[in-house]
Amino acid sequence: MKKLFNLHIAALFLCTIQLNAETLTGMVRIDGSSTVYPITEAVVEEFRTQQPKVNVTVGISGTGGGMKKFFAKEVDIANASRPIKAVELAEVQKNNVEFIELPIAYDALTIVVNAKNTWADSITVQELKKIWEPEAQGKILKWNQVREGWPDKPIKLFGAGVDSGTYDYFTEAIVGKEHSSRGDFTSSEDDNVLVQGISNDLYALGFFGMAYFEENKTKLKALKVDDGNPANGAGPQAATRENVIGNIYSPLARPLFIYVNKESLKRPEVAELIKFYLDSVTTLVGEVGYVPLAESTYALGKKRLSDQKTGTIYLGQTGHVGVALEDLLKK
Repeated sequence: MKKLFNLHIAALFLCTIQLNAETLTGMVRIDGSSTVYPITEAVVEEFRTQQPKVNVTVGISGTGGGMKKFFAKEVDIANASRPIKAVELAEVQKNNVEFIELPIAYDALTIVVNAKNTWADSITVQELKKIWEPEAQGKILKWNQVREGWPDKPIKLFGAGVDSGTYDYFTEAIVGKEHSSRGDFTSSEDDNVLVQGISNDLYALGFFGMAYFEENKTKLKALKVDDGNPANGAGPQAATRENVIGNIYSPLARPLFIYVNKESLKRPEVAELIKFYLDSVTTLVGEVGYVPLAESTYALGKKRLSDQKTGTIYLGQTGHVGVALEDLLKK
């Protein structure tokens, strides 16, 4: 009899949870990185099946644009393809915004050309710098200026907009200084615009997150990248999951983040979404074309959330390229 009573109580408890889940309402506002967007959108789509009465909006204004909205308290969550900057930290402190920084995946910035490009299969970091550094503007205009044997044809460049964390990371990794590059290229915070531009121009070259390449393999070609360091594998390396995990797709592999307003977490719809995000992202990341973190790294992120640990793990870091994510989380 006692066992049956306990089963009855358990059933009532489960029904109560289900009822609460069905009646959860409210609104969650998200904005930021177009690179992180496919991950967050996949999570939100799954979340809607469980919490259909919660209205979740996901915008794409770039990491920088999302951060501006975040510290202005216009959004609850910011998608970011780079860590928060010192200047942004000053803004969130000025506006009394406490945040929790949560890594969610790895990305490999992919160097992409038109699918019909027959002359380029790989490129070196030095060649990329030669193309993209500020001094290249008005000077490096043709493919044969980059490497002997490539065609005497104009090189059309496409890249992330200057409000994008992808732009920040790429310029730091390739040019050596964040937010420093030539300005005569077609830019957009929307990676789909870049995909369309490169796929329509035989002489195009650009960069964006690996998920957008994976979605458009039939009309694009990814170049292998050689960083010149034998420790990262001999010769050019492809932007693959294995090479990202093995830390040999260097220096263009990077972590991706979401930033959560601590005050927003007091609202049950936000708290439930973030919990769902961290529980489901491990499988959804791979489905949308990115690389999952190690289980131990996700566990550290969940602990950071449960402990309400605010601030950034990158405090005091002068650079982000090549910094070990899990080591920072353990500090």
